[in-house]
Amino acid sequence: MQFIAILEVDDVDHWFASADRPAFFESRDMKATPFRNPAGDGTTVALLVEAPDMQALQSQLATPEAAETQVRDGVHVASIRMFADA
Repeated sequence: MQFIAILEVDDVDHWFASADRPAFFESRDMKATPFRNPAGDGTTVALLVEAPDMQALQSQLATPEAAETQVRDGVHVASIRMFADA
């Protein structure tokens, strides 16, 4: 399944350049493709995640490793909005 996460970050360039996020998802057999606003303004980014299902994604995002990655990447966790393909 594919999921889109829309979220706020402290610094878009830092978040986009992070090696932690791809390593986190790849080590769990998931793929995550980052997106930024092409206008370059704001702190909103998006992430397309390919995961087996919502339960698998949610269980991995609830781990301490996910929390550590989010902190290092400057993610505003409360801002995350998740969308699933139909």
